[in-house]
Amino acid sequence: MEHQTLSQLQTIAEVEPLSTYPIMTRQQRIERWAELLAQHPERRLRALTGTEYLKREARDAARGEGSPITVAFEDPLLRALGLKDDTYGEAKRFFELSDGELHDIVCSCHVGTTFRGQWAAARVRRSIGGNRFLKWLRERMWH
Repeated sequence: MEHQTLSQLQTIAEVEPLSTYPIMTRQQRIERWAELLAQHPERRLRALTGTEYLKREARDAARGEGSPITVAFEDPLLRALGLKDDTYGEAKRFFELSDGELHDIVCSCHVGTTFRGQWAAARVRRSIGGNRFLKWLRERMWH
């Protein structure tokens, strides 16, 4: 097999990159989500209700119009990177968050049924920072 450059290949075949967007790390995806929420700090977002009481299947399928997850799904870049929908389970998978971390961001038990984008952005950023021991302890208590 002979090695050919991209320009040589393009003369004999249609060669297109798999993605027009670079691969993003977990931290970069989460930071992007926080930036999207922070762009409209006063935007009222809807919380998901009682995610900690739902069975796993119901929790993974839970969604709410106007939630912080919806804000992420509205972004063409995050969708191009693989965010498939605005459900709790998909956000958990795509952003590589634990149930406890995502619960802290989207559940109504922390602030009521609505909250501001600025508050949500801070919660999202907290998921990539903070005390690892407290995260571990919170996870143990949550399950």
